[in-house]
Amino acid sequence: MTMPVIWHTRVRRRLSCVTATNIEIPDELLPADGRFGAGPARIRKAQIEALNSAADVLGTSHRQAPVKNLVGRIRTGLAELFNLPSGYEVVLGNGGSTAFWDVAAFGLVRERAAHTTFGEFGQKFAKATDEAPHLQDSLILKAEPGTSAVPSPAALTEATGNSDVTADVYAWPHNETSTGVATTITRPEGIDDDSLVLIDATSGAGGLPVDITATDVYYFAPQKNMGSDGGLWVAIMSPKAIARAQEIKDSGRWIPTSLDLVTAIENSRKDQTYNTPAVATLVLLAEQIEWINGNGGLEWATARTRETSGFVYDWAQAAEVAHPFVENPEDRSSVVTTIDFDDSVDAALVASVLRNNGIVDVEPYRKLGRNQLRIATFVSVDPEDVKALLASIDFVIDALA
Repeated sequence: MTMPVIWHTRVRRRLSCVTATNIEIPDELLPADGRFGAGPARIRKAQIEALNSAADVLGTSHRQAPVKNLVGRIRTGLAELFNLPSGYEVVLGNGGSTAFWDVAAFGLVRERAAHTTFGEFGQKFAKATDEAPHLQDSLILKAEPGTSAVPSPAALTEATGNSDVTADVYAWPHNETSTGVATTITRPEGIDDDSLVLIDATSGAGGLPVDITATDVYYFAPQKNMGSDGGLWVAIMSPKAIARAQEIKDSGRWIPTSLDLVTAIENSRKDQTYNTPAVATLVLLAEQIEWINGNGGLEWATARTRETSGFVYDWAQAAEVAHPFVENPEDRSSVVTTIDFDDSVDAALVASVLRNNGIVDVEPYRKLGRNQLRIATFVSVDPEDVKALLASIDFVIDALA
């Protein structure tokens, strides 16, 4: 951990009848861009300009060259970004991560899935496979919010007391947006060679390091670190995962047409989606991928998010009234930071003051119920904006004291 940095000389002033509406943060302290939401996340101005230039693509057939070329840019760009091994394919479909959980339950889980949950996304995928009537009850290892876990057979046996922990899919999130916890992606020790590793990368893809060869499906929706809108899922699939999807379809299992993974694979090979996509989302995503690749790819992106999140964690550890919610530094996310405050600070009031000054979406995840701020440090967030945000938080805390 680097030494704490003091961003500015604290400004202290006493206000009579201080409220969220009468505190004005000095212009020189405000970030140039006040959007720090964990999703939907900020979209860069250059992406908006590209969208304005895409009039010949918007409102045209997704079966024709202009849109197919756009999908091709995304697939080629992701192959470069993640340095995909031979045989891995980029597959796209409509509906976001929520839809992909159902796609996986129908098209990737043969009999039983094993999950770890330590936040909202992991819980929802676990529920999708656990409640699927055609599958066995899922094996679910629950970790406390603010910590992480990986569903290895040994860990599942210890947690459940069940020695019959064989599963054909092992799944967990790369990053939990709700808690600010990230995991290191490795293939769990002791799983069968035929088992698949599925990683939810919705908020981590393109902002956290990953060895794709440790995964069979690395999937995400693009409205977070990938700087686009929702309503689309992207899955990077290994040859083994592609073969599993074909095996399950050939078995005769009933699969709703809109959730048919083989259909999505076949259409993606033609640089198209099965049904009509939101073309604006594709434009924004293609621009983001090419921006990251043009700046140095995943190595550059992960260094940037690590630096930016480091500002937040250093500030919290140096503050008298705050500390990182995630106690173990190895579990702390580089793309979503969560900071707890002691009882002397009303974090909700601080967030309200910030919002009234144009700094938005730093409220905590609603279900976590903590006196907390949540600050996204995705790759699109300028490090200087984070420094300014921290200075603004200091100013607000002083003004409310």
